[in-house]
Amino acid sequence: MGQTDQIIMDGSDVILGRLASRVAKMLLEGKKVVIINSEKIVVSGEPKKLVQFYKNTILDVRAHYSHKWRPKRPRSPTRLFRRTVRGMLPKNKKKGEEALKRLRVYIGTPKKYINKESIKPAGITSDKLGRKFTTLGAISEQLGWKVRSVGE
Repeated sequence: MGQTDQIIMDGSDVILGRLASRVAKMLLEGKKVVIINSEKIVVSGEPKKLVQFYKNTILDVRAHYSHKWRPKRPRSPTRLFRRTVRGMLPKNKKKGEEALKRLRVYIGTPKKYINKESIKPAGITSDKLGRKFTTLGAISEQLGWKVRSVGE
């Protein structure tokens, strides 16, 4: 695989589920996918209900044998996006895990991708949403994500 198989996509103002399904298809085709600006990916719906949904489904799961220990749950936008894509990939080790290894997700734009051309997926942007929405960054902050800059 060469550099032509690597696709750089800008996640700003793109709908989460639609972007994740396209990325999952590309990963299964054997391409390497890089997502930049993951904190600007849009999730459609009422912001308060979305935050409550993520709190209930991701943070509220407890271990049965000890009340002090909890499994680590994703809170950052990069982890939330990876988890969404993982849910759309096959569950077997050979296809799903190998495909997920080809995915890179970044907050902001790292230095090595600044001068490279990125694709803005057509037809799946938030411009067409006629209802309320929020971003993954805003949801992550409500979940307790400590905002870090791109260079860290």
